[in-house]
Amino acid sequence: MQYEYIRTTEHMMSNDLSTDIHSRSALGSEDDPLAMRRLKLWIRMLGVTRQVENQLREFLRVSHDTTLPRFDVMAALHRWRDGLTMTELSRTLLISNGNATTVVNRLVKDGLVARIHSEEDRRRITVRLTPKGLETFEAVAAEHRDMVNDLFGDMTEADLDAMRGVLRRLRDGLSTQNVSLPME
Repeated sequence: MQYEYIRTTEHMMSNDLSTDIHSRSALGSEDDPLAMRRLKLWIRMLGVTRQVENQLREFLRVSHDTTLPRFDVMAALHRWRDGLTMTELSRTLLISNGNATTVVNRLVKDGLVARIHSEEDRRRITVRLTPKGLETFEAVAAEHRDMVNDLFGDMTEADLDAMRGVLRRLRDGLSTQNVSLPME
């Protein structure tokens, strides 16, 4: 059943949320039309997010010979100029310590990030942007901002305000829900 759901969901994404009879019956939309609309919204959000992310990845790769994870690490370190411990960095970016370490290792190798060992506890390592990293990030970030502006260029101020409000309500609602996962 779970495989059929995923396959049907992917079919819907690839066919611009088609509502053919098979998709509708496989997802049980007859029972709850609002649930089906919510599912379609979720799929649309995933699709749009994937499109934007793919374009940003390509932009960073082609224009700056970098990756989105590297950009994200540098953005976090730019925000916290005094640096972050590796644990703080991984929590901030919602990635594993291992993934954070892999990205930081490459940034250190390229001279964009420095590791600073704590004098009180040598096991505690803080990472921060080097002057070269700061300069590099600020240049890339300006072009990244312009790229995002272009990608969302069809949205008016009213669209942005409305979408921000809806997404805020959704986020706040999710944070207050106590949804228990079904047991398999």
